[in-house]
Amino acid sequence: MPSASKTKGDKAEREAAALLSDLLGMSVRRKLGAGRMDDEGDLDGLPDWTLEVKNRPGDVLRALREGLDDAEREQANAGTTFGAALVRRPGGRWFVAMTPAQFATVVRELLADGDGLAALRVAGARVRQAAEDGAA
Repeated sequence: MPSASKTKGDKAEREAAALLSDLLGMSVRRKLGAGRMDDEGDLDGLPDWTLEVKNRPGDVLRALREGLDDAEREQANAGTTFGAALVRRPGGRWFVAMTPAQFATVVRELLADGDGLAALRVAGARVRQAAEDGAA
């Protein structure tokens, strides 16, 4: 029988996958086999990304530290270009965190593609609209 902590973590991974699926309009799903030495992240479906999920609402700073460390290590294991941690805040809201190097890679890749900045603006508008729709 799985521990309460594992059950809570599995549920958070499913919720994070559902949230990203809704926001991105693509299928993001939970990976199986997390916690191995060769772990490559918690979520699958976002090409060339490694995503780590942390759910410690009572200790968000610890979740942030662990999430960033795990995302960096698992990104190296997976050999992906991009990596980030999704961390649940008290009250159930989520935020996404990256190291400065991970953030710089995203920006560099977006700006290297002539259409990348335009795509980023469109994506930002969609996220703002989704947030407004959710708040209504």
